[in-house]
Amino acid sequence: MRILVCIKHVPDAQSDRRIEEGRLVRGEDDTLNELDENALEAAVQLVEERGGEVIALSMGPEDAEESARFALQKGADRAVLITDERLVGTDVVGTAHVLAAAYQQLSAEGPIDLVLTGMSSLDGMTSLLPAALATLIEKPYLSLAHELSVADERVHIRRSADGYDDELSAALPAVVSVTDQVNEPRYPNFRAMRAARKKPLDHWSLDDLANFEAFDTVGGGGGSVQILEAEQAPARVGGDVVEDTGGNGAELLTDFIVEVMK
Repeated sequence: MRILVCIKHVPDAQSDRRIEEGRLVRGEDDTLNELDENALEAAVQLVEERGGEVIALSMGPEDAEESARFALQKGADRAVLITDERLVGTDVVGTAHVLAAAYQQLSAEGPIDLVLTGMSSLDGMTSLLPAALATLIEKPYLSLAHELSVADERVHIRRSADGYDDELSAALPAVVSVTDQVNEPRYPNFRAMRAARKKPLDHWSLDDLANFEAFDTVGGGGGSVQILEAEQAPARVGGDVVEDTGGNGAELLTDFIVEVMK
């Protein structure tokens, strides 16, 4: 089977992040979105079982090549990175339009059986991209899978959502988002790292997407979401300490809580 995995190059959640001119600063301590690693692992496992090809697809700045190469090390057979200055500031809807055009272009080379994504990106945390992409390419969408399998030309998932455990399936091709419970992503060994150097990594711009026409959805001025204001969160400060100086700690703590509640 031929599986397309959407990945994203995001600021490291463990690093200090800064806002300049109303936008999150990119290019400092960026890394592959951790939740996308589960989607990559799920795709690699399916191809190991059934044969086929895993294609990692990403839209981002030039340094997103680092995440694309990491995806190759983790088992993807090919990576495609879409980079274009006209995409700076694009929101999730515009991103879905770009990825949908890339999906159509890759489908022209050979049928795509399955599109996998992580449950969310750790920068935006909207979880909207897979549903928007499925809508644009007109394929069924199954979300938040913590178990995934393919049989009889259908994808089958188990998920837990809103207090319910669901078993769902859809005909292929389909779009599926997976949670971080679906598997334990492998870490590439030296052999995988060396093999990744020989795998193809294609760099595309908007001009390379023959089916892309939604120019009004991309860029800072084209999004359906506009950032009106953003500022750095204040630095954390130490809390108040109530000291027990003579066995009256409980009384002092009670007085402090009463004062705060006022």
